[in-house]
Amino acid sequence: MLSGAVLDTSGLDELLPDWKTRGAPVETPVRGDRIYYLTERSRLRSPFTGPLSNHGNYVISLNRFVRWLSEQAEAEGIDIFTGFAGTEVLFEGDRVIGVRTGDRGIDKHGERKGTFEPGVDIKAAVTIFADGVRGNLTKTLISKLHLDGSVPQRYAIGIKELWEIPPDRVSPGSVVHTMGYPLRTEEFGGGFIYGLPEGRLAIGFVVGLDYRDPLFDPHMAFQRFKQHPLVAEMLRGGQMTRYGAKALPEGGWHAIPRCYVDGALIVGDAAGFMNSMRLKGIHLAMKSGICAADAAFDAVRSGDVSASVLATFQRMVNAGSLRRELYRVRNVHQAFGAGLFAGVACAGLAPVTGGWWPRGLLSSEAGHERMARLARYYRTEHPDPDGTSNAVKVDRRVTFDKLTNVHYSGTRHDEDQPVHLLVADTDVCRTRCREEYGNPCVRFCPAHVYEMVDDGTGDGRRLQINASNCVHCKTCDIMDPYQIITWVPPEGGGGPEYEGM
Repeated sequence: MLSGAVLDTSGLDELLPDWKTRGAPVETPVRGDRIYYLTERSRLRSPFTGPLSNHGNYVISLNRFVRWLSEQAEAEGIDIFTGFAGTEVLFEGDRVIGVRTGDRGIDKHGERKGTFEPGVDIKAAVTIFADGVRGNLTKTLISKLHLDGSVPQRYAIGIKELWEIPPDRVSPGSVVHTMGYPLRTEEFGGGFIYGLPEGRLAIGFVVGLDYRDPLFDPHMAFQRFKQHPLVAEMLRGGQMTRYGAKALPEGGWHAIPRCYVDGALIVGDAAGFMNSMRLKGIHLAMKSGICAADAAFDAVRSGDVSASVLATFQRMVNAGSLRRELYRVRNVHQAFGAGLFAGVACAGLAPVTGGWWPRGLLSSEAGHERMARLARYYRTEHPDPDGTSNAVKVDRRVTFDKLTNVHYSGTRHDEDQPVHLLVADTDVCRTRCREEYGNPCVRFCPAHVYEMVDDGTGDGRRLQINASNCVHCKTCDIMDPYQIITWVPPEGGGGPEYEGM
């Protein structure tokens, strides 16, 4: 439950119209929007907020909000079982009949420990997949049944910190978005700063996972962002208290897969219901969940849960606010493939054009396919993948190394369990990937999970996976240029703790 945490309440209004009297932790209305274009030392404020306007929205702790929602569900007699990871989709032919949970009590060598508990099969008339961005179950479902959208899904990584600062420095409800520095015009993304009550500040940085430079490091870009005078002044004398990272599905309307099959539906981030231009997905996840609940209820009541009946879900999506909001921004992320100014133009003209953009100016490949090889990007046969010329000096006051940040994520994994990051061929890492791309996994991972270490021969390197550092952002599964890394759930209960975020 890590998010930029500015809530459009339209989904909540549909689900629980009386949410205010129920005591929802939605208390800090947005009281001001600012958008800046940054250069290294200066800033230019935009006179318009356009689609980034947050009038009527609320700055929230998503963690608190979701805990409150779970209490509302349990009060209605709904059982919620946490700590059990779904590891396998159950099929009868092409019909989904449920999910298998993972075994517990397996050691790092794959042997059963004394605490071993086998996974269980949970069967249902309709299974609704809400396993988040690049969810392992949804990924299997889309691949097996060929449900892909008409264009590849595109992703970004959002990196976020929670700070405590002097309470009079940033007003609760203040919202700031930035473009430009430290990103180059070929890179998609920007920063966000949200003022919370009691002197808390949520600050983060979003980077499109379709950048070309194999040596680019999103975490380092975030540290540079915090060094900018605009941001550094806000953080001066403050204390970072939490850290996290997650992927965001930003491919738009045409990248959404077919979300209904025999016995199953896909909702939320797992399906790609996110408005990348507004940086909003919480309300869309809620709305897609409402549509799925209605479609599933009608199908179960009729005794027919086939795809043809569950297709009602898609008709509800098309007829409602989900399509109205997403269709007009359907090309925004792809337009940024031609550079910052093309992307801004597409976004700015969307209200007039309805989201249309010349097809020839739209990037249509998967993000990892856009990464260039070292020799091509740096125009040299011997680029230095270990070079540190772009490194940020870590002061542990404003800027932090990845391991320090991981500590503040609260991530916990039992060391004696199988590695949950599966690399199909580690020989590729020490040979082809090092030569062709400079092992980008050591940079795009925001948690120092992947490390190239001496292999003991004196002249070689091998991949070391520090799985206990993982903050479950899924970036490695998405951005690996060879697509040989697969993220699977660790033993249930492991991972980051985003309490208060």
